[in-house]
Formats: sequence, structure tokens, C-alpha cells
Amino acid sequence: MKKGLFVICVAALLTAGCKQTGATEEDRFIDNLLSQMTLEEKIGQMNQLSFDQPLDSIKAKIRAGEIGSMLNIDPKLIDEIQKTAVEESRLGIPLIIGRDIIHGYKTVLPIPLGMAASFDPQLVEAGTHMAATEAREEGITWTFAPMLDISRDARWGRIAESLGEDPYLAGELGAAMVRGFQGEHLSDSDAIAACVKHFVGYGAAEGGRDYNSTYIPEILLRNVYLPPFQKAIEAGAATLMTSFNDNNGIPASGNDFLLRTILRDEWKFDGFVVSDWCSMSEMMSHGFAADRKDVARISANAGVDMEMVSQTYIEHLPQLVAEKKVPMEVIDNAVRNILRIKYRLGLFENPYSKPGKTSTIYCDDHLKTARRAAVESAVLLKNDGVLPLKEGQTVAIIGPMANAPHDQLGTWSFDGDKNRTVTPLKALQSDEYKGIKYIYEAGLDYSRDTDTSDFERVKSAVRRADVAIVFVGEEAILSGEAHSLSNINLIGAQSELLKAVKSTGKPVVMVVIAGRPLTIERDLPYADAVLYNFHPGTMGGLAILDLLYGRENPSGKLPVTFVREVGQIPMYYSHNNTGRPAQDQITPLKDIPLEAPQTSLGNTSFYLDSGKDPLYVFGYGLSYSTFEYGNLNLSSNEVSAADTLTVTATIKNNSTTDGTEVAQLYVRDLVGSIDRPVKELKGFQRIFIKAGESQTVTFKLPVSELAFYGRDLKKKVEAGQFDLWIGPNSAEGLKASFTVTE
Repeated sequence: MKKGLFVICVAALLTAGCKQTGATEEDRFIDNLLSQMTLEEKIGQMNQLSFDQPLDSIKAKIRAGEIGSMLNIDPKLIDEIQKTAVEESRLGIPLIIGRDIIHGYKTVLPIPLGMAASFDPQLVEAGTHMAATEAREEGITWTFAPMLDISRDARWGRIAESLGEDPYLAGELGAAMVRGFQGEHLSDSDAIAACVKHFVGYGAAEGGRDYNSTYIPEILLRNVYLPPFQKAIEAGAATLMTSFNDNNGIPASGNDFLLRTILRDEWKFDGFVVSDWCSMSEMMSHGFAADRKDVARISANAGVDMEMVSQTYIEHLPQLVAEKKVPMEVIDNAVRNILRIKYRLGLFENPYSKPGKTSTIYCDDHLKTARRAAVESAVLLKNDGVLPLKEGQTVAIIGPMANAPHDQLGTWSFDGDKNRTVTPLKALQSDEYKGIKYIYEAGLDYSRDTDTSDFERVKSAVRRADVAIVFVGEEAILSGEAHSLSNINLIGAQSELLKAVKSTGKPVVMVVIAGRPLTIERDLPYADAVLYNFHPGTMGGLAILDLLYGRENPSGKLPVTFVREVGQIPMYYSHNNTGRPAQDQITPLKDIPLEAPQTSLGNTSFYLDSGKDPLYVFGYGLSYSTFEYGNLNLSSNEVSAADTLTVTATIKNNSTTDGTEVAQLYVRDLVGSIDRPVKELKGFQRIFIKAGESQTVTFKLPVSELAFYGRDLKKKVEAGQFDLWIGPNSAEGLKASFTVTE
């Protein structure tokens, strides 16, 4: 169809729809366009393909109305492909172009787990807006992010793509990501459609093995796994993706309870649902569908609007409709949902990118945003006084991650350019740090390297320096989708490298660059300081030096619990208490006397070999400043469900260094109709405090936020006693109590 004819047809459709009383312009446009479509064209809108076929074949399918969306297109071909849809197909319906833009497009941010460590929704929103601006510039209109899977198992590779273990933090940051991607209006030139994923429970995959089954009862599903998704939907998320896993035996791409009862009926979601890559056809492997025709029937009726890649809709929906096994109403509603998002994206009016304007890709503002994100995402875990470094010192730069430009970008960085990555070594060669004297000796070529033949050279280099910085971690390929691990220690000979460096007697700073929380307890004795970075992206090297040299003050906090060893998994802060909670005093395994009686150790809930506590708790992170909390005050000690509780505390910076503290608010419902977690995060704030000064932090806690789903599966606030804490992490803080009345 020629563009002029398309415009005339659109006008005619709008005019014809004026008789529809109470309908919006959007509704009239969509309904009238839908009325012009054949069944085959409708099903075509429900079909998404990857650009892995010959260009001529793709164009032929587009002309025939068989494709509604494409992903993985070379950006240089997007406008050409879009022109085929708009000007050469019968109805001229534009394509929605999808791409995995998970933590930056060209300018790469820290991985989402790192962004979560910032506890900074404004920064997260700015980062995703940056990514949307760069992507839309090249004609990309849809990203498959944010991932809001609650992740409590570091063996699971996709923990890298998550926002951590806590529903409140994930919800706040997930909503910020949606706002950043989608902007004020989806049709703006710096906005793309977000896709919240994976719906739902994927992060609870059994054994941390990707794609594995989950077993989550509905109470737990509603209280822990669903809330981040609901917040993202309330923030206006345009699309949603089903997950690969089955939960309680029902694959997500065939779960009508999730996709219709919860998503449509309860949450009133009006965007569209897309399957994950072949997740529909994989229902045959699950044993949930007999064949590809059965797949199409189950998923369409369950509420999957668009099929990613596997093409069972194109093959079988026409016959299923004819056989009345899939109602025509199901098809029409699915297409209506898809057209609605295309309409809101402004694709019917502006289907093409706008070449010729000044590019934002790798612009100074974006590089500054990426650097700020890398700074705020780093977590200082240990500091025995060696940090910050003095710029007059000679430093030995050691380790495989000191100059790993590809791996520093992390998982899901399809469009990042490693040649633009500023590694720590490259940062030392920049104008900003050219005055630093350093000696570089990698020791290991990459994180899995087991060749220790260079260790003597490493030790010689360290002896000539004042301090050693050892950059360890994991390559990008070791985390992300399908990259689960059963052992999450430092891999290869990295631990041995750290020991060799420490044997010189020089101070050692361990800088970790990884995609997950590694089990580093065995390495801590060989490091005087530890700075943890979740693959920090394009500007990570400069950010790390900013922190090591005190030009920036660490402020990141852990969005996940760090276990001592993998056998403690799953371990997370908001657990239930059990009937026999572990006591503070636990007899170490080595101190258990021979032939001790069965009950001599107290019969409480802990591990004989690793105790009851993690290595580092959720919310933990050090600073070069020292903060002291005081003067906790509640506006009332007795509130009703309709009230808002005001909570204040004073935070004093007792150091000589300006710093930012992330103050965290936790509550505990002491007695409930079901067991309640020992603590739940209900608020956080980043507070900048100058040296020697104090700030008052104020939290407004609506009592309605204390509601939960009980045995009757109804969400409500229950009357009773509550404890409350304000502090620097989930294990410390000032404590108060209040009562919720009937």
C-alpha cells in the first residue's frame, strides 16, 4: 500500500468510527482497522519472527501480512523492513521492532543486579531513558526489560539480569525502569515500549538450573513474586512476557489463571502479552501439549497475544478458529491489544527512525550517566584502612579482569562495543589518572585460566609497588541465560593468584567484577579491602578508580544476600522464623565434643558447618564515611489501616568525609494469620550528609502497605503488634514498635 492511500484509509476508518458512542479515538482507530482485516492478517499480527531468514523471504511474509513484529534486525535494515510493512502490505500496519536492551543499548550500564545495588530509582530511570533514546534513534521500538524475577539463588545465571531478592526493591526499581524506557508518552522520539518479564516465578527455578520447574503456592506467589510485576503494570508497562518455567505443573505460556484472571481481570492490564523465545512450543517438552496445534490452542486461549519465533499460531490458528476450538473473540482481543501498543507508540504516524539528527549514542551525557551508575552500583564490602588509595603510591595492577573490555560489559550486551569500554587499565592511561604510577602484570589471561606460570612475575611486580589491586571475577559468558553454576567460588586459579599476591606482604585490594554474588569467604583473608562490582559496563574502569582513589565515596548496598558457601542457598533476609530459630551462640563444628549427646547443640535451625548467618546481609555496604543513627521517632504508636505512619531518625556523619548513606526501613508483623517474615523492606532513601553534619530522614509509611494475602487469599492489613527498624542494612538499625488497631 502506498503511503498516501494508507493515510486516506486511516481517515476513513476514523470517520466511520465516529458513530461508536463512548469510544476514544484510539478505540475507534483500532476497532475499525480490525474490521478491515482478514483472519490471516489478524494472526499475522500475533506472529513475531527473528531476523534469521533471507531478506527477500522476510519481505514477502511482511507484504502478505504474516508478521506483526520482528526482533534481532540489523538496525541498518529497520527502516527498509518497516517501509515494506507500511507501503507494500495491504493495510500498511507497521511492525513493532524488538531488541534485547537490558542495561543500555550502545552505552552500556552496569547489569541490572548492579543497578539494583544503587538503591537509586532516579538513576535507574535515567539509565533506561538513556538506553531508550539511543535505541529509538535507530528505529527500535520495544525492549524485553525489565526482568522482575525475584532471585534468591546465585547459582542461577539470570540473577545477573534481576533486581535482586526483595519484592519491594524490585518493584520500585522495576517501575523506574518502565518510566525510563517509556518516558512521558510512548510516541515520543526518546521512548520505547517496556516488556516486564518473566511472568512469573522464573527466579525460583529448582536447583538454580535455568528453565527448571518451580513450586510456588498461591500465597507465596501473591506475597513475594507478583508484587514487582503489579508495580510495573501500574507504572504503565506496555507489554509483558511469559516465563519458560512451569509452576506447580502448569507452563507459564499456557497459564490462563496468570494471564487472564490476575493480569487482565485483577490488574486491568491493557497491553499485550508475548511468549518467551519458543516457550509456547516447548510446552510439548513439558508434557503439557500434545503437538504444535495443541500448543497454539492452549496459548491463545490462555491469553498469549503474540508468539515469539515458534510460529504455531500462523500454522494452526486458522484451523482452530474454523473448528471453534479458539473463539474468534480471542483472536480479535489479542490483535486489539497489539494494535493498541503500536498506536500508542505512534507507529501509524511515524513508523521510521529519523536519520540525520545529531546522534545521542556515546554522547557525553550518556557516558556521564553510565559512569555515575557504575559508581553508585559498586559495593565496598571490606576495608581495613587501605582505601582510599593515595595518588602518590605506586600500584601493582594484577588479575584477569583488569583489562577485559568485552567481559566488563556483562551479559545481554549485544550492541555494546568493547572498543568503547574503559577498563581499569585503560582508565589509568586516561588524562584523569595519567599521574598514577602503576605496574601491570595480569598473572592470568582470563577468569577460568589455571596456568600459574606467571605468578613469580606477579609477585616481583607487587614487591616493586606500594599496594596491589587484584582484579578478579567472572567473564560475561559465565552468567546470564543458560549459564547456571553449581560452584560459585572464584573460578580458575584466581584464588591462588590472590594468595600469591598477599604472600608479598604488601596491602591488597581485591576488586571483583562479576555477574552474580560469588562465594568469596575463603578469599577474604588475602584481601585488606574488597570492592564488589556487578559487571559495570562501558565506564566501569573510570568509576572503579574514582572509588579506589576517593574521588567518589562508595554508597552501593547489596540487593542480594551473599552466602558463605553454596550449600546455604537459598538464604535471604526476609525468611520466616521457624519454630526453633537459631540462637546467637552456636558451637562451631570443630568444637563439638566427641560422643556429644543428640540434643547438646540446642536443636535449632542452622548448619553445623556454616552456621546461621550469611557472609554479607541484604542491604549491606560500607563507605569512607561513618554514619551513626539516632533519635528514632514514630508519629504514633497506635494506628489504623487507613492511617499513614511517619517515621523519622537522625543520621550523623561522624567522619571527615562527605558521604551518601542509604537509609532502610524494615517492619515485622509479629503475629499473623500465616507466618510472617522476620523483616520486610518498606522504604529506602539515599541521604547525602557532609562530614560532621546530621540529617533527618523521614519515611511516610501508609499502613495499607502492611497488607498481605492470608489463608483466604484476600489482601488485608491485620491488626496487631509490629516492630520497625531504620538502619544501614537488614541486620542493623534502631528499633521501635507500634500497634495496628481494628
